[in-house]
Amino acid sequence: MTNLSLVGPSLAEFEAARAVVSLVAAVTPMESSRYLSAVLGAEVHLKCENLQRTGSYKIRGAYNRLSKLTDEEKERGVVAASAGNHAQGVAFAARELGIKATIFMPVGVALPKLQATRDYGAHVILRGSTVAEPLLAAAAYAAETGAILIPPFDHADVIAGQGTLGLEILDQVPDLHTVIVPIGGGGLISGVASALKQKALLDGRTIRIIGVQAANAAAYPPSLEAGKAIEVPILPTIADGIAVAKPGLLNFEIIRDVVDEIVTVTEDDTARALLVLLERAKLVVEPAGAVAVAAILAGKVTADGSTVAILSGGNIDPLLMQRVISHGLAASGRYLTLRIMLPDRPGQLARISELLAEAHANVVEVLHTRHGVGLQISEVELNVSVETRGPDHRQHVVDVLTSAGYDPQID
Repeated sequence: MTNLSLVGPSLAEFEAARAVVSLVAAVTPMESSRYLSAVLGAEVHLKCENLQRTGSYKIRGAYNRLSKLTDEEKERGVVAASAGNHAQGVAFAARELGIKATIFMPVGVALPKLQATRDYGAHVILRGSTVAEPLLAAAAYAAETGAILIPPFDHADVIAGQGTLGLEILDQVPDLHTVIVPIGGGGLISGVASALKQKALLDGRTIRIIGVQAANAAAYPPSLEAGKAIEVPILPTIADGIAVAKPGLLNFEIIRDVVDEIVTVTEDDTARALLVLLERAKLVVEPAGAVAVAAILAGKVTADGSTVAILSGGNIDPLLMQRVISHGLAASGRYLTLRIMLPDRPGQLARISELLAEAHANVVEVLHTRHGVGLQISEVELNVSVETRGPDHRQHVVDVLTSAGYDPQID
């Protein structure tokens, strides 16, 4: 790259934002991962914004934006809409700057996120069942009261704040080759990519930027193909933090110019990534914050130099974590549910238990019934869930049962 089409903040503006953001944001750890390095075939580092104050990178953009308000604007207060991380970032920044903050959140927002936002001093109003309704309510509130609406991603000051993360990454990994970044509306990747590309151009080098979206909420691939930001339907996804139906307009322009590649990951990919981060890195990360690692594990990205995967947030509801871990175990071949048709005579359940013990599979749950759909009068249905040690052991359990004359069906 010999030149860079400059849309959005300049390198000088990113540097200026870094001085502002440093007043509140921590310099988060950069952890190396031998496991992920082996998977990718290149050195992998994890940028731990899950350990950032308020639990995500969002504090960077929020504080930078609020710090640019005039005294008169600060007096009017700020308003935002969010299901979690942006809400906490704005609430924290407002408290630090002495600004009144009103945050609209959906009725079903996770309790830890709701409580944290209130604890930072914001007035929280619950409205609607999706983020779309709080967004409309926040815009209406701003129009009625004169409060300043703080957007989650589509604003130059927010982008400049998020881009400070890119400069921080380069300090910690000077030989940086590739950065893998989660994408929702595009605030994080547009800031990180623009800052790094401008810095790399100045230094006479290249840095690859790869974005990752949840497959159920992937607005960027079709938007880039169409040449403009378009809205897509959002399907249910555990990565709710990046479930955005339409790219930000400024974000789209920047991403179109400076991001090298965008890939998508499935729900199973993301669940596996959370499990790997818990087990291998001892890090608690929310689903949206884990999609960069999911892309590595799913073989969606390649790299031949030092690679940084951004863990963008760690604000996960413990109840969701419990479900995701179970899903991740199943997706990793370490949890298996079988449906087995048995003759209705004594000893069959005991025989299955013996075979599972021989296969060293630990039984978690058993359902034994005569009332399943399609059962013959002389049959019973057995649904048994077992813990396994991975895909090979999973197949061994099935083979043991098959060899004994049973026909186990994987659920």
